[in-house]
Amino acid sequence: MRSYLIIGMCVIFLIQYFLKLQWLEYTVVTLSLLAFLGSTLKADKFPRWLGIIMMTAGLLIEWNKDTGIEGISEGIFLILPLLSLITLSPLLSIPLRLGGYFNSISVLLRNLLLHPKKLYAGISGTLFLLTPILNLGSVRIINEFLEELKLPSALSAKGYIVGFATAVIWSPYFASVSLVLLYLNIPYKDYIIYGIGFSLLSLAIGNVLFAIWEKRHPLTKEAGVKVPLEKQHQKQLVKLVFFVILLIGSCLVFEHITNWSMIVIVCLVSIIIPLIFGIVSKRWYELIPRLVDFRDRTVSMLNNEIMLFMSAGMLAFAMKGTAAANGVSDFLTTLAHQSVLLFAIAVMVIVLCITYIGIHQIAAVGALAMQLNAVELGISNISLALLLLLTWSISTALSPFSGLNLMVSRIAGVSGVQTGLRYNGLHLFIIAVIGIGVISVIG
Repeated sequence: MRSYLIIGMCVIFLIQYFLKLQWLEYTVVTLSLLAFLGSTLKADKFPRWLGIIMMTAGLLIEWNKDTGIEGISEGIFLILPLLSLITLSPLLSIPLRLGGYFNSISVLLRNLLLHPKKLYAGISGTLFLLTPILNLGSVRIINEFLEELKLPSALSAKGYIVGFATAVIWSPYFASVSLVLLYLNIPYKDYIIYGIGFSLLSLAIGNVLFAIWEKRHPLTKEAGVKVPLEKQHQKQLVKLVFFVILLIGSCLVFEHITNWSMIVIVCLVSIIIPLIFGIVSKRWYELIPRLVDFRDRTVSMLNNEIMLFMSAGMLAFAMKGTAAANGVSDFLTTLAHQSVLLFAIAVMVIVLCITYIGIHQIAAVGALAMQLNAVELGISNISLALLLLLTWSISTALSPFSGLNLMVSRIAGVSGVQTGLRYNGLHLFIIAVIGIGVISVIG
């Protein structure tokens, strides 16, 4: 029943986006609140209580601003695009599974076991391709391929974090990019070159640092039976690359032609692609059970995400215009007028401190995106977006409470602090320095 509620919320939001009917907006807001309440009992303990605290704080702050039900409704509705995105985007994994792409990835990675540098490049590169589409599911899938091989903790912690964190900066299928560009009113086509360029730079630096680290700490690993990478698997890997390019390209084309919100386009593409796969392949007997599994299992497991994303979004919206938010905004504006470098460092430090104690990035970065004005700061909108997304990416890797860090630390068998600081601290520091330098130049 709860799955139907969440899916219905997403469908009605998409309808409301085009029809702009006030009663539909109230309907979808009501459904989202019911979904939030339904997720309260099912979510894990930490995200449940954190979500309740952030949602309560957001509602109280917004109510005290004398905006009443209208203000609360607006705050909830503003986060609905993001909830629709995280709910519908997993549909894209269905064609990938049925198309046999994952099996080819497994064969490729197993063939690299005797070469740690190549294996690291394989893991991080595969995540660079899959994460924009599958989110944390990409880490789970790669781990399924390699779990029985018991990789060294350092290799897992470094490869998974670096490969995943790149997508946070550039993928339109990610909450970070979609949210920041939405709040700053930046078309994705204007940002994509900066996002992908910086992500590729981060990936390259990660591989260079691992090569240097591995030279000082040689990793020896016994390999199992080597399975030749047949032409069939090579073709599948090439198709996978083209599949990702097609997805991103189609989103850019639709945005250019329609001027629709990128989040809405991504949601529509996530629905359309599996249907096209079913029509072209005529494998409905395999596709339909996957769609049923998506409804009954994937959607029903979104409790933590609904709790955190909705509550953090409400809190970020409520903070806009408050004395505290205005104080931070005035402070950052003053810094920006003195030095873009100081401004960028201050933003990064503020967000890292907030997220390191468990507050979700949506609350911290979302509040800044809604509060800060690039014109008043004296910098370009693109610079502000890149700074916020870079900060989001670094905080995701560093915070021991982020979903990525929790999952990778569990896979690697080390603490979240070790995963973020010990194994990836140098990489994140270098990326931060380069990123702040680039922002200072283009700002």
